[in-house]
Amino acid sequence: ESSGGNTKSSATAEIIAADPATLAVMARCERVGKTDTTALLTGESGVGKDVFARRIHDLSKRAGKPYIALNCAAIPETLLESTLFGHEKGAFTGATKAQPGKFELADGGTLFLDEIGEMPLELQAKLLRVLQDHVVERLGGRESLSCDVRIIAATNQDLQARVAEGKFREDLYFRLAVFPIRIPSLKERPQDILPLAEAFLRR
Repeated sequence: ESSGGNTKSSATAEIIAADPATLAVMARCERVGKTDTTALLTGESGVGKDVFARRIHDLSKRAGKPYIALNCAAIPETLLESTLFGHEKGAFTGATKAQPGKFELADGGTLFLDEIGEMPLELQAKLLRVLQDHVVERLGGRESLSCDVRIIAATNQDLQARVAEGKFREDLYFRLAVFPIRIPSLKERPQDILPLAEAFLRR
């Protein structure tokens, strides 16, 4: 659905948007892009949530700054914390050198947290603290590092249902869902099918 991906930032990244439903999503992306508001993208797997997240970044005042994407479901639970927040040398077995986390790497820019619903509860509490205090502490470190990061989160799950089940923190949900954007599935935007097919043929 896009040629944007995680490549160098480009406000002209191709998004096929012919259907009114998709155009409405684009309009919401433009609205939130002009702000520094946290956005939560929801929708089925494969609808292009990562593409729209990149679009929001490209339309923002942070467009020239880093865009860092992290799939929370693709990283083992034991490594997710150090991936997010970084670690100092010797923080755990195998930590042979200090490593900055995604928050540090995204400083000044945007951090896209895909599959946020898969994040363990303990880590959700730490993420909430970072969002509230705008500081991050590496594993095994004592120094608090300030970070200026805009968060865009995405999920294919019903986070409100997970909150009701006790599997997702309600306070974190409300902090992430400041500006919710639901990405419709392709069957809900049929006018995109032909332009998409033509784009794939050209490619």
